[in-house]
Amino acid sequence: MGGKRFMVHLKKKKIRGRYYLYAVKSIRLPDSRIKKLYKLVKKPSEAKSPELEAFFDEKEAEAFIGYSQKYNELPKLHDKDGLRKIERMRIEYRKILARLSSNQLKDLFDRFTVNFTYESNAIEGNSLTLKDVAIVIHENASIKGKSLREIYETRNSREVVDLILRKKFDIREKDIFKMHSMLVKDMEIPKGYKTVPNYIQGRQIVTTLPEKVAGEMKHLLNQYAKKKLQVHPLQLASWLHGCFEGIHPFEDGNGRVGRFLINVILVNAGYPPLIIRKTQRISYFNALEKFDNGRSMVLDGFLYERLKETHGKFFKVYIKYLK
Repeated sequence: MGGKRFMVHLKKKKIRGRYYLYAVKSIRLPDSRIKKLYKLVKKPSEAKSPELEAFFDEKEAEAFIGYSQKYNELPKLHDKDGLRKIERMRIEYRKILARLSSNQLKDLFDRFTVNFTYESNAIEGNSLTLKDVAIVIHENASIKGKSLREIYETRNSREVVDLILRKKFDIREKDIFKMHSMLVKDMEIPKGYKTVPNYIQGRQIVTTLPEKVAGEMKHLLNQYAKKKLQVHPLQLASWLHGCFEGIHPFEDGNGRVGRFLINVILVNAGYPPLIIRKTQRISYFNALEKFDNGRSMVLDGFLYERLKETHGKFFKVYIKYLK
């Protein structure tokens, strides 16, 4: 499940009768095109130097920034400086995964799963503590005084997050159904699209009527397919999440499935997953309400901050204290 370590190859090029030695690294852009990056070196041993790795990291970030600025209609949030920070996070995340052994990677992903599950469920009112969630996930045990529903949604969320981190889902109707079906297993919650109207507590938006859900979801997924190579993954995740929550296609579990979808997009594109914490619940709901009113940049910015926070305070901290 880990990433690949820094790899370059050497190539000689003849220019005006003289041979020069270049280090070459190939990267894959979001549209699957391969781009080659070059750096003139004096001797083969430079190919393994930290300085060369840093050079290619910056060049890779610049290549992704260039792609985004050329093909994407980006809001002010994702100016060149913001994009550079996002792309550096993507590169750092890949390096973190590459450093880990199989056991360390499992430990990292287990810790993420516990934290994500606790926070996401707590946003919806689940009363389990972080310690309770860890016990349910790692020991498959019940917690005295807690409802079976809270236990089930914790256990079930763990299985979904595990598959997301292993890139087993995509943004397709069948995968969204599968995530929801896994989430509500054993909970006496209807699977499939809602058959009765629902509403979102604390928000003014009127959710899509049951008879229109299938059509709205089909339209949303068709739009997603068109936007996939035209919108930066973080902005795409923000847009899809806001639209999905407005439709509210299921009788229950919409918030949790919507947050799953954010990380499906990010992880599949090579970016670290993010966590929205229960302490950020009010800001999160305010950002969604602003999205409903046409101010999508607020939700973009909110998720950008959550990406930075999760990468810095979770993934980078983990690798910092790894022996």
